[in-house]
Amino acid sequence: MKLFDVYSLFAINIVKGKGTRVWDDNDQEYLDLYGGHAVISIGHCHPHYVKVLERQLCNLGFYSNSVINGLQEKVADRLGRVSGYDDYQLFLVNSGAEANENALKLASFHTGRTRVLAAGHAFHGRTSLAVEATDNPKIVAPINNNGHTTFLPLNDLPAWERELAKGDVCAVIIEAIQGVGGIRLATPEFAQGLAEACRKHGTVLICDEIQCGYGRSGKFFAHQWLGIKPDLITVAKGIGNGFPMGGVLISPRFVPVKGQLGTTFGGNHLACAAALAVLDVFNKEHLVDNAHEVGEYLIGKLKELQETEPHILEVRGRGLMIGVDLDVPHKDVRVPLIHQEHCFTGCAGTNVLRLLPPLCLTKADADLFVSKFKHILDTL
Repeated sequence: MKLFDVYSLFAINIVKGKGTRVWDDNDQEYLDLYGGHAVISIGHCHPHYVKVLERQLCNLGFYSNSVINGLQEKVADRLGRVSGYDDYQLFLVNSGAEANENALKLASFHTGRTRVLAAGHAFHGRTSLAVEATDNPKIVAPINNNGHTTFLPLNDLPAWERELAKGDVCAVIIEAIQGVGGIRLATPEFAQGLAEACRKHGTVLICDEIQCGYGRSGKFFAHQWLGIKPDLITVAKGIGNGFPMGGVLISPRFVPVKGQLGTTFGGNHLACAAALAVLDVFNKEHLVDNAHEVGEYLIGKLKELQETEPHILEVRGRGLMIGVDLDVPHKDVRVPLIHQEHCFTGCAGTNVLRLLPPLCLTKADADLFVSKFKHILDTL
């Protein structure tokens, strides 16, 4: 049997990681400014994380949600306190797409409506409802194309208010910082006006914090820069530092009904151990503050570089979620960064280099990346 060939791969086999570095099977070291697509939050193979998972696996790796799982309760308690949402409820799942899928279902159960508003260039996942709210026709199969979603320009508040006033919108789903959309930031004025319009028209507001959340922006959630409090918040990626996990933070005004939602693997013992280890490291190493401090430092250095490098058109982002607009295709920079400078980065669209490093990135790491980046730009 062969693998189903749907991924465009770099011919590099990564076999080891530590902190902000990874190594291939030839023992070549790479600086990781990609974080496995924003998944690695506390750094590769953090010793505390490894120890906690080993201990849990020796005790119990999995049992179903038909019995009490005290680790789930610990995750809910600690996540509520660290995020500022201790009055919310938590439903644990396996991935970001599954989190958005369940958030949209909850919104529809709650309102009895079926229409969704999402932003142009949004990415919310690849499963049925999540992909329908994703602005990329190439990945929406005919069976998913059910006409539930209206896409509107990010930050165009009047356009969203007009649609909400029709009274048939089940949910609004937004990313406070668009990832796949190219590190586009929602403005506070837009977000606050949107939240008010949702309240006025009985629409559920969902913030997708799967990529921009969990400390990456320099606050625990990126929407906390915007002065809003959504009804539902979806998380994944950094919650488990690579162990598959996701969740939905649910406003207290949603009353749970037995059997309304469900999952086989969601919130399993090993996943919860991973999530608790991540929160341990967040607390001990102050990684949210580090994301803010080092992120602002890196953004500043990139803007300085922009003054002398004509290939850089714009630098934008918050914390350690940064986009660099280029006047050349990102592959012209990303490929030599990997093969010549041994540095991983992400991308968006055609011309955006996307930086999503582990939140333990240091200023020395940032300086090293800028020097590698400058070297490649100088060769173009």
